[in-house]
Amino acid sequence: MSDVKKLSRRQFVVAVGALGASASSGGMSWYPAESARPLNASIKVDLAAIEPGQMLVETWRGRPVYMLHRTAKILALLTEEEHLLDPLSAKSKQPDFAQNRFRAPKGKELYLIVFGVCTHLGCAPQFVLNELEGRSGFFCPCHGSMYDLSGRVYKGSKAPANLEVPPYRYLDEYIVEIG
Repeated sequence: MSDVKKLSRRQFVVAVGALGASASSGGMSWYPAESARPLNASIKVDLAAIEPGQMLVETWRGRPVYMLHRTAKILALLTEEEHLLDPLSAKSKQPDFAQNRFRAPKGKELYLIVFGVCTHLGCAPQFVLNELEGRSGFFCPCHGSMYDLSGRVYKGSKAPANLEVPPYRYLDEYIVEIG
């Protein structure tokens, strides 16, 4: 038999009233903690602050977002497609505007915005820009997966898909809203 004490109607009403008073006085909240609220919020980033050939990392929903300011020389390197698993991002879940070799909206090809999370096991790929040797891109230190400067995975990598493009939109020429 259960040892649970049965409450009288009066005790139940008093307990529920005390709970309500506690909630209304700030002792208890039905809303998420202040520190958890920004996780769902979008972020705005000024891409003009990123120097050509440099990358900025921000965090959205607890995941790193890589923002790379590509140069004309970098864009010229993106023609090699026979070594890529999914050159136009048709096989992986990507926004429609990212299903091209630049993986960016038309007219905004100088900026790459992707999640900095390897699609194999979730490690953080390292950005390497070595124009002299032509070995540039994102390299995952965990299991050696390689992505080009558009975040497209090379054939033979353990990663099954291109780096994911987060939902984003341009608010003006350089301000982008992620989320």
